[in-house]
Amino acid sequence: RLSNNWLVRKLMAFYVEIFRNVPVLIWIIIIFTVLTAVLPGSRAYLGAEPEKELFLGYFAFTNRGVYAPAPIWNAGSGVVIAVFIASIIGIFAYRRYAKNLLYATGKLLPTGWPTLAILIVPTVLAFFIMGQPIGLDAPDPLANRFNLKGGIQIGAPLIALWFALSIYTGAFIAENVRAGIQAVSKGQTEAAAALGLRSGRIMNLVVLPQALRVIIPPLISNYLNITKNTSLAIAVGYADITATLGGITLNQTGRAIECVLLLMLFYLVISLGISMLMNVYNNAMKLKER
Repeated sequence: RLSNNWLVRKLMAFYVEIFRNVPVLIWIIIIFTVLTAVLPGSRAYLGAEPEKELFLGYFAFTNRGVYAPAPIWNAGSGVVIAVFIASIIGIFAYRRYAKNLLYATGKLLPTGWPTLAILIVPTVLAFFIMGQPIGLDAPDPLANRFNLKGGIQIGAPLIALWFALSIYTGAFIAENVRAGIQAVSKGQTEAAAALGLRSGRIMNLVVLPQALRVIIPPLISNYLNITKNTSLAIAVGYADITATLGGITLNQTGRAIECVLLLMLFYLVISLGISMLMNVYNNAMKLKER
């Protein structure tokens, strides 16, 4: 919404106003209805001569959900995963080093291609050195007459929940970010531009560090809302903790008070954990005074 392009600005305003002002439950139901009505059944992918081919030979999009390849963990796969995690840690370490060097000496190190190199190269080397220990179990159209077998199935209710929560909460977060950026004086941007900094560097080094102090507090509430809004999954038949503990378990045991208290405790622990982590990050980003 802060773009200089008129079309982009209006499209983003339309997205924010439409998705933010319609209840998330309605979006969950709409997306689930579209998925089940538009996508074909699993039978379209079955047989030696199916009506539809697997996308890229691995993915099937059906009204039951998405069938995707599942990883096969062989001996040595743990080493590859460890190298991948170490690469992510290395990215943060390199970017912090580049930032400190810039502030201390004014020397600007590239961060784009070194980040990709640190992420990809060590993991790929470890993958081949260990003899390609991670494989893929793709859906097999010939394994069963009635349904796809193999791989992993991501159900339509879960996809509807993910997508609806993403676009709904994303609209709120987008407005929080816009408010934080606009809270920074334009003089800061103009002064940085006068020093010869590019627009991307101005945003990363001047605007965002100041804007985050405005963005983070309402962002904590948005993350908490995501957790609590997942309980709406029961509307499309997804068996989350609300449907199981607050529904099936409650009906079978008849212990309503205990089940509801456990359900409340579950959401309380998750919400307090998110709040604690975000407050730690908020304290790290706040203005340091002498």
